[in-house]
Amino acid sequence: MTASVSVGDKKQFVRWFLQSYKMKRRECIWILNYMLSNDELLAKTHFVEDAHYCPRAMVMSSTESKELPFRFYKGNLMTADAEKSFHDLRLNPDQDLYLQLNFPNRPPSPLYLSVLEDNPYLPLDETIRAEDRMLAEELLAESMASFQEETIFKQIDEALDANDKDRFFELSALLHNIKTIKKMESE
Repeated sequence: MTASVSVGDKKQFVRWFLQSYKMKRRECIWILNYMLSNDELLAKTHFVEDAHYCPRAMVMSSTESKELPFRFYKGNLMTADAEKSFHDLRLNPDQDLYLQLNFPNRPPSPLYLSVLEDNPYLPLDETIRAEDRMLAEELLAESMASFQEETIFKQIDEALDANDKDRFFELSALLHNIKTIKKMESE
């Protein structure tokens, strides 16, 4: 994520975005085209994630996104009225605008990454929560793998007690595969 993005890079990204995605609301297309024609406004536009934390923000979604179609935030006010937000953009092109675009982005587009900036208004605890969530998911995955191994060991013991060679070899192969995958993931 870069700190300062040129107007040219932003124009290139917005053009690519408009050609690549359909928006849930046609007003979003109008707003993005207006931005393309207004260098002063585009210079003050910052592409960020979690824009709703910003003092003046706009969130737009493509048809492929599960997010809300459109939201505009200014101070403590929020509206889904694109015309009011467009009016605000025309009257205040010199104010910073933080724009969040919701669209399928896997793998991330190099053009998007070139204009994406850090959100200066993102609360620190949001970042920490994301890290905690990742750690919790890793811990859960490790716990599930350990439980699965323990279960297979018990089933191997039962197969040995029952003198079931076929089941023993089947479970041993399964355990070997699990350990191989686990080893590959840790490398």
